[in-house]
Amino acid sequence: MAPLLLLAAALSAPAASEPSALAATELRRLPAEEARQGATASHGRVYAIGNHEIGRYDARSGKRVAAWSGNPVRYPHINSCEVDGRELVCAASNYPQVPMRSEVLWFDAKTLKVLRSQSLGHGHGSLTWLSRHDGAWYACYANYDAKGGEPGRDHRFTTLVRLDDRLAETGAWTFPQSVLERFAPRSSSGGSWGQDGLLYVTGHDRSEAYAMRLPAKGSVLEHVATIALPTGGQAVGWEQGAKGPDRVLWSIERKTSQVVASRMPVVMPGGNSGVAVVSPR
Repeated sequence: MAPLLLLAAALSAPAASEPSALAATELRRLPAEEARQGATASHGRVYAIGNHEIGRYDARSGKRVAAWSGNPVRYPHINSCEVDGRELVCAASNYPQVPMRSEVLWFDAKTLKVLRSQSLGHGHGSLTWLSRHDGAWYACYANYDAKGGEPGRDHRFTTLVRLDDRLAETGAWTFPQSVLERFAPRSSSGGSWGQDGLLYVTGHDRSEAYAMRLPAKGSVLEHVATIALPTGGQAVGWEQGAKGPDRVLWSIERKTSQVVASRMPVVMPGGNSGVAVVSPR
């Protein structure tokens, strides 16, 4: 669907039930010099992501066990990563240069060796994150009001795109006004699908995440809940393989170069009302 049609749908969508306001609980922090863009984790491994560097850390000891650093000319802006089996899949762009260009990078999840890349060229915006869900990739293209933005587009043009395994587009959605106004004047920096089937999205600045779901009809995502985080925006990732009842989301504290683990509240869309509630623990 053309960007202007998607934007019109977002602005004209009827108001939904008021999203719930919840809060995450900080569990711990680890120093990580690469923590400039985001974090993700899998089975005891935590990855700190910078513009052109990635560090893999042991989540228990905090020791860095692998590191990668790339040429900033070739890798100007890695935004976020997600573990997919034995690979670390990363969203990258040429931010703040314009026209916007994006690509996907694959690393060996253990050694951090670059395996391959695929250019996405110039499209919906600047690729900031990728997350796997129900056999497909979901990619977010950011748009900005000022630095890094293109004429004729602002934060309202931020778009979620579904991709197949060849990274061909199979669907697209816009964000609701309740979330767009909190992105402004920037966009979405992070996003990760939870095991509950909800998409958890962050902006570039505010210390909060937005639980979203795909609409049954239409092209505008539904805002289910807003969750206060102990860190300010940037890319996030669920801890894959976490044991027990804890829902652990990793984020970064950019100003102190730390990766931060937080226990997220359980969000449950309630019946036909559309209002989110917290499940008692």
